[in-house]
Amino acid sequence: MPGMGTSIGTDNPTIVSAFHAALVHQGVVVVVILALLAVAWNVLRSSALRRAALLEPAAAAAPRIVPEPPGRRLARVSFALLWIFDGVLQGQDAMPLGLTSKVVQPAASGSPAWVQHLVGSGVTIWSFHPVEAAASAVWIQLGIGLWLLVAPRGAWSRVAGVASVGWGALVWVLGEAFGGVLAPGATWMLGVPGAALFYVLAGALVALPERSFATPRLGRVVLGVMGAYFLGMSLLQAWPGRGFWHGRGAHGVLGPIAAMTRSMSHTPQPRLLSSLVASFASFDAAHGWGVNLFVVAALALVGAGLLSGRPRAARYASTAGVVLCLADWVLVQDLGFLGGVGTDPNSMVPTALLLLSGYVAATRLPARSEDPGVVVALPSSALSLRERLRASPTYAFRSLAALGAVAIALLGAAPMAAASVNHVADPILSQAVDGAPSPLDYRAPSFTLTDQSGRSVSLAGLRGKVVALTFLDPVCTSDCPVIAQELRQTDAMLGSAARRVELVAVVANPIYRSLAATRAFDRAEGLSHVANWMFLTGSLRSLRQVWNEYAVQLVVAPGGAMVAHSEIAYVIGPSGRAADALSTVPGSGSASTRSSFSGVLATLVRRVLAS
Repeated sequence: MPGMGTSIGTDNPTIVSAFHAALVHQGVVVVVILALLAVAWNVLRSSALRRAALLEPAAAAAPRIVPEPPGRRLARVSFALLWIFDGVLQGQDAMPLGLTSKVVQPAASGSPAWVQHLVGSGVTIWSFHPVEAAASAVWIQLGIGLWLLVAPRGAWSRVAGVASVGWGALVWVLGEAFGGVLAPGATWMLGVPGAALFYVLAGALVALPERSFATPRLGRVVLGVMGAYFLGMSLLQAWPGRGFWHGRGAHGVLGPIAAMTRSMSHTPQPRLLSSLVASFASFDAAHGWGVNLFVVAALALVGAGLLSGRPRAARYASTAGVVLCLADWVLVQDLGFLGGVGTDPNSMVPTALLLLSGYVAATRLPARSEDPGVVVALPSSALSLRERLRASPTYAFRSLAALGAVAIALLGAAPMAAASVNHVADPILSQAVDGAPSPLDYRAPSFTLTDQSGRSVSLAGLRGKVVALTFLDPVCTSDCPVIAQELRQTDAMLGSAARRVELVAVVANPIYRSLAATRAFDRAEGLSHVANWMFLTGSLRSLRQVWNEYAVQLVVAPGGAMVAHSEIAYVIGPSGRAADALSTVPGSGSASTRSSFSGVLATLVRRVLAS
């Protein structure tokens, strides 16, 4: 019925079931990958044990590999676990339909137009292919996390860092709208500059040659960058006119921190946590100036301590920075991942981990050959593959595990890449609104009506062509214009095959059924120049006969304007037999649902043409 279409909810059972099915099917592939790795692992382990027994003296004399630098290990392992955790979060039921509407678009809403346009390109890909995109994100992030976790040192590990940089940058730009740094009201407390940026920085650390960690210099650079970041966030927090100095503004309106925190407290979560967040919201509303002063001063002191270059000051500043991050993570960001559409723990945890990685890299250097009691000769990068296998048989095992992790990431990346170049929305969206098409096999009832040019048109006269038949109200302003655009898009999708197809609509309004009304509708919807488009009308008796024979029900609204009517389409074959029936309810009328319906109709028409 016109105006009765509804948007697809994030818990739509059709979409959720398809998402679960995609994860299960791809999960089976992952299990196969793991099984193959287990077999290869056992073969290599047996081979290594035999070699060790035969070449025990030589193995004892083989060079030992220098341990991984502590700062690098902390960054690699901690962010690997974060990627794995994020991958698990991506498996939530609301992700296919809720990520763009509840996370991405709100994040970009206050940014400049060019940022919204850029983010919109990613939103379009996701909204056109929600099941594939959501499932792909799960496996990409799990794969990157496992890759970082198990990858051996050298090329495997560094390329894993590059993968973290690449995917993190994509998420930061398209998923977080540059972390909100270009939006008004941006504040460190609510997550600026975005969690994904810290994943990028940590990945860059892992991608660096290990010799970069041989001196405290790299760690000091990281601490210096983090110090500048904290000072910049202090300045941003102190900037007048942004509302942070007021917990409650004029007319009792809550300030941005108190308002956001109070909103977060209503997210489904443990009662203890919601009570903490709600209490902080009330405290900030009553003492906004004092809260902001503390945050500004704390950020400035942490930044100054990190930039001082003094070991003691850096230690205290690092400790204070971690504590400050964790406090904000609990009291303001509300852990960041609750509510069903949380994709990560927000920015505070990765900020603290990157800060700790920099501090460890500056204060704990890797073992060297000249250190007392350390038996090392060469770093792993200086050894040949054969020497590395002799020096550390686990290198082969970890190489296999890394290869498996890469396969898991590619399992997600391949469908995502395919979706990005497919401009037709998935049929699942149309099925979520209208259900699956119903196959038919009977002779379609005949009719003779008049097209918008005044010519007599009969169904028998259209033999030899496939007819896509629907029913539209020429004065409708809600669903019918959307359905008309879907038919127009179907015609474009058919390409050269459209010459063998007629798009036919029959008037579904007993009052406004004149040629003038159909022509006005065609002009308004840009259908006047579509060669194979017909909008048919006729006498009330003729129309009622067609409505009855094609099971179209009408309800005239009070006032006699728009008419509520059944929204249905038929695909009729060249021989005049009805082949399929499908609902034309456009749901939200979004670009994704329009494209999905058009794709479904085009597919049905092509199938009938080929039969």
